[in-house]
Amino acid sequence: MSGSYPNLRLRRTRASQWSRALHRENVLTPADLIWPLFVTAGNAAEEPIASLPGVSRWSVDLIAQRAREATALGIPCIALFPNTPADRRSDDGAEALNPDNLMCRAIRAIRDACGEGVGILTDVALDPYTSHGQDGLVDDAGYVVNDDTVAVLVDQALNQARAGADIIAPSDMMDGRVRAIRMALEMNGHPNVQIMSYAAKYASAFYGPFRDAVGSRGLLKGDKKTYQMDPANGEEALREVALDIAEGADSVMVKPGLAYLDIVRRVKDRFEVPVFAYQVSGEYAMIEAAAAAGAGDRDALVLETLLAFKRAGCSGVLTYHAPVAARLLGA
Repeated sequence: MSGSYPNLRLRRTRASQWSRALHRENVLTPADLIWPLFVTAGNAAEEPIASLPGVSRWSVDLIAQRAREATALGIPCIALFPNTPADRRSDDGAEALNPDNLMCRAIRAIRDACGEGVGILTDVALDPYTSHGQDGLVDDAGYVVNDDTVAVLVDQALNQARAGADIIAPSDMMDGRVRAIRMALEMNGHPNVQIMSYAAKYASAFYGPFRDAVGSRGLLKGDKKTYQMDPANGEEALREVALDIAEGADSVMVKPGLAYLDIVRRVKDRFEVPVFAYQVSGEYAMIEAAAAAGAGDRDALVLETLLAFKRAGCSGVLTYHAPVAARLLGA
């Protein structure tokens, strides 16, 4: 930068609202948001989630109403996660392959209600369906096996694509699953179904409320450190992203979000691909707790954190604050 004071006064362009707007480098709109929603069994059912204040599980009929709400707010895409009933969970996660499971019924209900007016992103992993809470199949030693899990994930992805999913989002972190899913989609008549891979998903302490929401916290045996990434690693994230892009991912995700904005920036600079971040349940809960304690203004905290994702290089953000943010942004 050339120039010096007083020829260069950086406060000059901050002196009025119109000038600040004119010089703003990043802009947040409802079109940058993906709204994660939790599906539960029953009819006309809303189940508030204690560890996620303001967030509920919704039965299939009410999920369709939330999708209409998203459309009205200008939110282009919703993400679905099922709270599978306990009697439908098993060691092998077979319910993931049921064409009438909660996920597939929710996809069809949203499609019937909204047509093509909203994108539907669906999670591919076995943890909402397994009795042990792991994302994949477990051997006798308690290790989550890779290749056999990938075979099940392929069938799960096809099940969701047939139901009408627009974006398949494998969150399992198994090696090679993106290539296997992409090949299966191509070979089974779903060439335009996108893959948003959870390419850099860390073994984080921020996931607790999510596990409450999908009913897996009390089931989880052990941890997920043999497949989710070590929070200490950044170069490894770039290798994971490179692999998923080569295997056919249309976009990639970094999860969690705020604690990993450096990873978002490095991925964007290195690969120049669409990068998304998940502002995960623990991040959401911290903002809500801070606001409840009077430590900050909730609306300002919501918009500032979401803008931070855009500034770091995100094309969009999965956030439970999506409807709140969309309304604040004047939708």
